[in-house]
Amino acid sequence: MKKPDNLRRGSSFDGWLKEEGLSAQVHAVAVKRVLAWQIQEAMRAERLTKTEMAKRMNTSRAALDRVLDPDNVSVTLLTLDKVADALGKSLRVELADKPA
Repeated sequence: MKKPDNLRRGSSFDGWLKEEGLSAQVHAVAVKRVLAWQIQEAMRAERLTKTEMAKRMNTSRAALDRVLDPDNVSVTLLTLDKVADALGKSLRVELADKPA
């Protein structure tokens, strides 16, 4: 049986993202979506409303909404540290080697 001619023709999706200059943005959105989900889950576990969470962070609900928006990657480390503190957690950021 003959193999299809189009097997692995073209670049990978990751390669295409890099070629188009989109790799960093896509990665940032993916990380932010995970963070937003983790924050929402922690708030749910503690039965915290947005209003109470904003009070704990000493910020507005609008600012908290930006943190919880999975597509908003413009959240500062200071804000994320306030989130962690409000939830009784610590924020950990690290540089890691890319997989080979």
